[in-house]
Amino acid sequence: MRLLMIAAALGLAAADGPAAGAGEPAAAGAEKPRFVSLRSAKTNVRFGPGRRYPIAWVFVRRGLPVRIVGRFETWRRIRDWEGSEGWIHQSLLSGRRSVIVVDGPAALRRKPDAGARAVARVERRAVGRLDRCEGAWCSAEFSGRNGWIRKTAVWGVSEADR
Repeated sequence: MRLLMIAAALGLAAADGPAAGAGEPAAAGAEKPRFVSLRSAKTNVRFGPGRRYPIAWVFVRRGLPVRIVGRFETWRRIRDWEGSEGWIHQSLLSGRRSVIVVDGPAALRRKPDAGARAVARVERRAVGRLDRCEGAWCSAEFSGRNGWIRKTAVWGVSEADR
């Protein structure tokens, strides 16, 4: 009986594309890891790259940053700020950049300087729209407040973001 269930599971995986672990960037369709955000307030994350794969979990927050770490056709393998990975259709992703506070509460400052006046305190898990980064600081908007936050306090930026 167990052998029959394993064979059925393998048949389902083969019918809809690569195995759930496949789809890492390859030379033909390589895509450098990059940050994007969720386009929709409700986004299904699947175990594999296709609608036939079961839903692993559902994001319920628009604008949440995710990192693309792989691709297969129109599906993107993403990693969230907690390190969980799954597959999302490309139409549910936006190129608009955002960040999530992982070391908070954090000060949102008027200038990119630790001595600059704080314009707000941003709580852990707050999501903001990223404008740009300069050195160790990123300019972002959180709930209508614009300012600078330390790059180390947020997830959604890489060393390449200057």
